[in-house]
This record gives sequence, structure tokens and C-alpha cells, in this order.
Amino acid sequence: MSGTSDHAELVTLRSSLEELTQRAVTVGDTYRNTDSSGIAADLETAERALISARRAFDRAIKSLAPRA
Repeated sequence: MSGTSDHAELVTLRSSLEELTQRAVTVGDTYRNTDSSGIAADLETAERALISARRAFDRAIKSLAPRA
């Protein structure tokens, strides 16, 4: 793969991570302050991991960005 197509692929994957993060937050919010608040806690853990992954993708994307 060329750097350009790799960059595009990483941008797409990063977007997917962002969507997954939002979906996890939405589901987790429905369990916050309920008898099933452990589910919310687990999803908060997943959210942090997804944010960390997104940051790693951001660094990779920046590294592959065309130099101006």
C-alpha cells in the first residue's frame, strides 16, 4: 500500500473508533445510576481504551500526512 492509501485507511478506521466510542457512551449512559451501574463502569473502561486507540491512530495519521 502507498502512504496515501494507508493514510486514507487510517482516517477511516479512526472515524470508526470515534463512532464506536459514541455508541458505547450512549449505551453506558442508560445504565448510569441504576442497579446495573457496573455495566456503565465497564463501558467507561471501554470508552477510555477506545479514546487511547483513537489517539494512537491520530499519531499514525500525523506521521503519514503529506508534508507541505
